[in-house]
Amino acid sequence: MTTDLHDLPGHLIRRMHQISVSAFAAETKAAGVDLTPMQFAALCMLWENPGIEQATLAGLVAIDRPTIGGVVARLEARGLLERGVSPSDRRARILNLTEAGAALLREARPLVQRAQDAMLGELAPDERDTLVALLLKATRAETSPSRTSRQPGGGPPASGSRSDTV
Repeated sequence: MTTDLHDLPGHLIRRMHQISVSAFAAETKAAGVDLTPMQFAALCMLWENPGIEQATLAGLVAIDRPTIGGVVARLEARGLLERGVSPSDRRARILNLTEAGAALLREARPLVQRAQDAMLGELAPDERDTLVALLLKATRAETSPSRTSRQPGGGPPASGSRSDTV
């Protein structure tokens, strides 16, 4: 039995990820914005969920705790977020955006939108909507305990979340 590589969803998803990262890098670099896709995701989640614990942030952006620790450390070193001790659990760290972090997020949002438009430029608006709906459905199906505690687009935002725009 022969399987054409270009018919395998895993291969196509990997290629789409490459395209996505490349488009993100092109837009941010052209604008002189020093930000990675994972840092952008972390800033977005902190904007929407001020004062969350670092472990919760890891779940919201669907990465493991050690990796989010590095992301948080780099953002903190740049003055984009503040890390403090949780009043309810002294072992836990709570996170908040600084004004510099919120400003960078405001600057990055239109760049990220342009990157999305670039990577999906060949799709009609209804095809884009379908693709996003199918990706949401596929990612919600992921039930591994090591993944997010709150699936993208599912359930209510965490307590204290911000629904206003950046």
